[in-house]
Amino acid sequence: MTRILLVDDEPNMLSALQRALRLSKALAGAQIETFTNPFEALNRICVCEFDLVVSDFMMPEMSGGEFLQALKDVAPTTVRIMLSASTDFKTAMAAINDAHVFRFIPKPWQQAELEQNILQGLEERQRLLAEAGKAPSAQELEAQRLEEEEPGLLHVKRTDDGSIIL
Repeated sequence: MTRILLVDDEPNMLSALQRALRLSKALAGAQIETFTNPFEALNRICVCEFDLVVSDFMMPEMSGGEFLQALKDVAPTTVRIMLSASTDFKTAMAAINDAHVFRFIPKPWQQAELEQNILQGLEERQRLLAEAGKAPSAQELEAQRLEEEEPGLLHVKRTDDGSIIL
């Protein structure tokens, strides 16, 4: 199952971003979590793994660049995308260079562009996992897909003597 984390200090922006991702047929079934506080998001990342994180750049507690830099240190195979209303070239370059941001998306975003960048980010995640030796096999990916389509499909119940319970 695809896990996406969204971080923005503005709850309305988080809702709009989450709604935009839920409208995507390609991201159907993705588990999306949202945080308005980057420190709480980092705590969550330490508990469970995410495939991709989308963070705002301007946040009062911690900048998006600082947040994504810390994320890179604790979860190096999680793909990082930054959103910003700023069109300052230095802002984008700092994010890309310091936090190794995969994409920098301007606000307001275009639905198709956002979806395309998220999907490309998920492909990049598979590449990073393969490099780290953590990539699931084709069989594991197919089993995961089947389980997402039909929950419980791969769980076989058996009696004590090993026969299958239908």
